[in-house]
Amino acid sequence: MSIFTMPFSSQYTGCLLSNRTYIVSALDIGSTKTVCMIGKLVPQNTTSLLSGRTHRIEVIGIGCQQSHGVKMGTIVDIDAVERVVRQVVDAAERMAGFTVDNLLVNISAGCLKSQQHFVEMKIGWREVNDSDIQILLKSSFRRYLRDQKRTLLHSIITDYALDGKSGIKSPISMFADKIGIESHLLTVEKSSMKNLERAINRAHLSVERMVASPYASGLATLVDDEFELGSVVIDMGGGTTKIAIFDKGKLVYMDVIAIGGSHVTNDLARGLSISLDNAERLKVMHPSIIPSLADEHDILSIPTIGNADHNDLVQVSRAMISRIIQARIEETFELIGERIKKSGFSSLASKRIVLTGGASQVIGLQEMLRETICSNVRMGRPIGAVGLPFSARSPAFSTVIGLMIYPQLIAKEVDCGEEYSSFWSKRQFSPFINWFRKSS
Repeated sequence: MSIFTMPFSSQYTGCLLSNRTYIVSALDIGSTKTVCMIGKLVPQNTTSLLSGRTHRIEVIGIGCQQSHGVKMGTIVDIDAVERVVRQVVDAAERMAGFTVDNLLVNISAGCLKSQQHFVEMKIGWREVNDSDIQILLKSSFRRYLRDQKRTLLHSIITDYALDGKSGIKSPISMFADKIGIESHLLTVEKSSMKNLERAINRAHLSVERMVASPYASGLATLVDDEFELGSVVIDMGGGTTKIAIFDKGKLVYMDVIAIGGSHVTNDLARGLSISLDNAERLKVMHPSIIPSLADEHDILSIPTIGNADHNDLVQVSRAMISRIIQARIEETFELIGERIKKSGFSSLASKRIVLTGGASQVIGLQEMLRETICSNVRMGRPIGAVGLPFSARSPAFSTVIGLMIYPQLIAKEVDCGEEYSSFWSKRQFSPFINWFRKSS
């Protein structure tokens, strides 16, 4: 199976040849589960696909296991992470029938920081060219990327302006006296990125690109109109809750809150004096924040902490379980509302919210969101992929599917150079998409 490569293509053109089949490998390392997925990117009639996509995904290998060594998205035990990565990649390789070397990997740790910046310069009544765009981008990077402890993860042009008029789709070859660019810069702590890369390297694998988890989840769950008209994706995971806001087909804001499904488990364990394992079972078996009258009289007997003989039981109603879960969810949604308000994109949140992630499957979440943030809410499951086993069609697998979609849309990002980003280096992106293998 030979490597298929192509030279670097500019930010204004696509990167995948529409008549080629590629193979891509993705790794989603979360706080509660780790997933490796291998799939084919198969050419498809664009009329049957979402905007900007030329290939459909056919999943041919998957490995999934409970995570170890990760807490709230951050690596706390690199040895444990390495072991899990080896196991899930091995399982996916066995199913797919070939060996993986390079991976697209998600990241949600490292205090992801989302910034919108506008820069403008005078060019003197002539045609706009590529070099003008590059000069403006370099100016933006120099002005706003001054923290030596952080590195650029994503850089997306969200708008162009000519002579003060915004909404220009592509300014190349248009005449103007002044050109402006508004860009979305997403940075991450270098230490978090390096630790994640190190854990994967220790498993004798390479990271070709890291992608912010909420960005990937949005790519997997939104449809065209939601991308274009504006939507908020809320990805509720085991250790974190991620926010991604899309407008006019582009990612415009992102944030991460260090609260997830594992906090609900801890609340149940502490509140009921039961073990974490039993608390997790309660959360999975009774995932609701809407207690009914019958739930007040539906009593469960659960062993207390340290009671190996099960002779000391605590009596708990299903209604009490729901109230404990509800309290944590209310806090989470309150924080989400605050972050969205501070982002400056609260008007988009009022249009549509797509809820996804493993911890989003609690009964009553959509109703609570409708009452607190937005009346238009739906559950987001991964779309655009075939061959998924039934267990992988849930919102819990949105991120890894989004990673596999990402190569088709990377042309929307701009090359900022290795001076500003660890993952825009000549070593890794020349040739540009060297993580793809041509199918035999």
